[in-house]
This record gives sequence, C-alpha cells and structure tokens, in this order.
Amino acid sequence: MRITYVSPLSLAKVALVLYGLLGLVFGLVFAALSLFGAALGAGSGEEVPMFGAFFGIGAVIFLPIFYGCLGAVGALVTAWLYNLVAGFVGGIEIRTESAPAA
Repeated sequence: MRITYVSPLSLAKVALVLYGLLGLVFGLVFAALSLFGAALGAGSGEEVPMFGAFFGIGAVIFLPIFYGCLGAVGALVTAWLYNLVAGFVGGIEIRTESAPAA
C-alpha cells in the first residue's frame, strides 16, 4: 500500500481536536499551578493573588483555542507539503496485515 494523498482539511480537523485537547490538559495544569501560587501569595497583602487566579483560569480557555488553531494550521500546511512532495517521490509505502478472525 502507498499513501499518495492526504486530505488537508481532514487532517486539519483531526489536528484541531487533538491539539485542542492537548491545550486543555496544559491549560488545566497551568491553572492549577497558578491557583496554587495565588494561594501561597494570599497572605502577602498584594494584588498578585487575583492576577494569578485570573491568569490561571484564563489559561483553561485560551490554551485549548490557541493550541487547536495552531495545530490545525500546521497540519493543513503539512498535508499540503506532503501532497506536493509525494507527487515527486511517490508517497510513503506501508505494509499491512490482516487481523486473524476472532
């Protein structure tokens, strides 16, 4: 079998979801660390804890959107470039096996 064409929009949709989920995970970790830092700084009497909390919660919203969009654009360009190169060199060869019947 040989892969000679990859649908750019199809790959971009998959990348959008995958990178969006990755951004959500990173956003949750970032938010937890920011809220933890805000809790540690709460007794200092400065306005920093509210900024840390706002920044951390904003990461849960911003990072999935940012990662998803960036991943989709990257996949779109990558698929386009792959199709261009595959036209010259013939694509990627893969070998498959049939799974044994259950």
